[in-house]
Amino acid sequence: MSKIHVLNTDISFYSQKNEDYICLTDIARYKNSDRTDDLIRNWLRNRNTIEFLGIWEQLNNPNFKPVEFDGFKKQAGLNSFAITPSQWIDRTNAIGIISKSGRYGGTYAHKDIAFEFASWISVEFKLYLIKEFQRLKSEEIASKKLEWNLQRTLSKINYSIHTDAIRDNLIPSILNKRQTSIVYASEADVLNVALFGKTAKEWRDEHPGKEGNIRDEASLEQLVVLTNLESINAVLIRQEIPQTERLMKLNEIAISQMRTLLSNQTMKRLK
Repeated sequence: MSKIHVLNTDISFYSQKNEDYICLTDIARYKNSDRTDDLIRNWLRNRNTIEFLGIWEQLNNPNFKPVEFDGFKKQAGLNSFAITPSQWIDRTNAIGIISKSGRYGGTYAHKDIAFEFASWISVEFKLYLIKEFQRLKSEEIASKKLEWNLQRTLSKINYSIHTDAIRDNLIPSILNKRQTSIVYASEADVLNVALFGKTAKEWRDEHPGKEGNIRDEASLEQLVVLTNLESINAVLIRQEIPQTERLMKLNEIAISQMRTLLSNQTMKRLK
């Protein structure tokens, strides 16, 4: 859960499946802090609102119930028509609006819908909300890019440590440069096979039109694990553990670390 500050009002939002949901309750608080629920219900009673919500759901929700939606659309705008967010969600199987309870309770909506509600509350507020939200998202993208570059830099630094261990422990002094490069390539592929399940050459053969190499196409999680594997392999080399045994150990570590990172909430927020 994160917050942005818009016209002296704190607005909560969170991300779910790479989609952003903004708190309608907080937006309503800008207009009248004592009647937030009433404002949301009044907005839902509007025929234009129901039509907008229905079209949004039809575009984004394959499980939306159009028959229930048609029933609401026929009643919308009548003095007798009343609907709550929970009723809309339960009866139409909507996903664009979410009711949350607990510490961060309130009514949330996908940003497309939240901006529409903000426009109904105040056009000025909507413009400031969009501007602030876009600013925050730009910062998140910049932060993610920085994190990506940091991991690639760490990977390169650790590769130097890795090659030093190879030179000191696996490469006899009488080897020429060509022989040295062959050993380096072999050890690099130990990591590639442990993490990616294939050598660099096998990857190139499978992707003849791709520029770069297997590591250039790695995910953020894979780069993190690769950084760790390089350090671990350097230690295993110094312990004079045979390459076959090291490959098995590194593969076990790669599987374990990838499972951990893929379930890590911090890593998910970086995406």
